[in-house]
Amino acid sequence: MRSNQSANRPVPSRSGFSLVELLTVIAIISVLMTVASIGLGGLLAGKGVSTGVSTTEAVFEEARTLAVGKRTNAAVLVSIQDPTNADTYLRRLVVAYKEIDPVTNAQNGTWTLSSRGVTLPDKIYYSRVLSKQDHKNSSGELPTVSLGGGNVKKDYQGVYFVYEFNAEGICTTPGASFVIGTGVRSPSGTELRPRVINSAKRDFGGFVIWRNGSTSIFRDPLQIGKANNLTYF
Repeated sequence: MRSNQSANRPVPSRSGFSLVELLTVIAIISVLMTVASIGLGGLLAGKGVSTGVSTTEAVFEEARTLAVGKRTNAAVLVSIQDPTNADTYLRRLVVAYKEIDPVTNAQNGTWTLSSRGVTLPDKIYYSRVLSKQDHKNSSGELPTVSLGGGNVKKDYQGVYFVYEFNAEGICTTPGASFVIGTGVRSPSGTELRPRVINSAKRDFGGFVIWRNGSTSIFRDPLQIGKANNLTYF
């Protein structure tokens, strides 16, 4: 007579997660994803400012070198022409120089572009509020110039803030500051200045341009002079 051994085997217990445990895990994952996205957003914004400052320093050096090489005035220009243009307004930088009259060997006062220029990283804007002609005393707006005429393409014509160097490479506005920050603007262009992003209140950077063309980068937000309650920059 055969014994039924299978009847004596223990029945395996069923294991699994309860509904409460599953909901708890989902909630934890959601919180971690939210924190990670906020942190990543701040990291990318800060990287954009750092990249913008480094790129702009190179543009200033290009303008100074051009001035000395051509023995004429050259400048870094910041576009303020069309607030509805999200790609250029407070984001496009170009280098230009003044033509020399071959007969009189004098500057004819007409600005000519030396390159296509650069555009600041996404969501990074030049600050009209924090960039000053005299940064130490936090006063004075940078002078402006107008590009136009047959030697400037239509897309580049318009009004620009100007940081100028003379033929000796001397900055004509020593002590002026160049400040950029992370922000947003309305697509319609009704906001002439970018708005500070809440998650990027400290994402500002820049430098001061001295008489000999050298620059001093801001290492701390306090050096920039940004107020804590700044809304538009």
